Amino acid sequence: MPYEWKFNPRPYSDEEAKKLLANVISPETADWHYNTHHKGYVTALNNIEKGLETADRAAANGNYSVVGELKRRFTWNHAGALLHDVYWEGMGGDGDPAKGAAVVKAIEAEFGSLDAWKADFKATAISAKLSGWALLVYDALWSKRLLHALVDEHAYGAIWGGIPLIACDVFEHAYYHKDGPARARYVDNFLTNLHWGRLNARYQKYVR
Repeated sequence: MPYEWKFNPRPYSDEEAKKLLANVISPETADWHYNTHHKGYVTALNNIEKGLETADRAAANGNYSVVGELKRRFTWNHAGALLHDVYWEGMGGDGDPAKGAAVVKAIEAEFGSLDAWKADFKATAISAKLSGWALLVYDALWSKRLLHALVDEHAYGAIWGGIPLIACDVFEHAYYHKDGPARARYVDNFLTNLHWGRLNARYQKYVR
């Protein structure tokens, strides 16, 4: 029986998303991005699970095999679905860091100040390819630090053992419908829309 991956709900309804995220993404993107792109990764994961049930392991090789391609696309879709869960969870707030006392304290301890953290996060987001992510991660398996990871596509640049706390999607489909090529403006708006209460809860759950 293949494993069934779940399409996780956002912390707000589709209609609430159009209002809560309006300064970051267009109402249409709030719908398309979640109900088409994000959902598509979960659907693909479940199709891959079914394909792996019958894939011929004996035919596996380093050039081409059905099982090899399914494994490759599994990683892509798993990362895409997970990072989008973190993306939606982090948005929809008023950007008030006072509501994220513990995680803000940790950020300030690592980066020197909240402004310095924002500058580095923005630079990370702008530096990613046209299909990439900027992530604040907790390096759980090595340095036990908060750090920024620049991830191209969904996986190139990911840190083993890195727990994503904040994820900013900078694929063009995330912002072009509202801001066109102005990625920097989108990232600024993303940072002012953070829900520090949920971010703090995520930090408390996975880090502390």
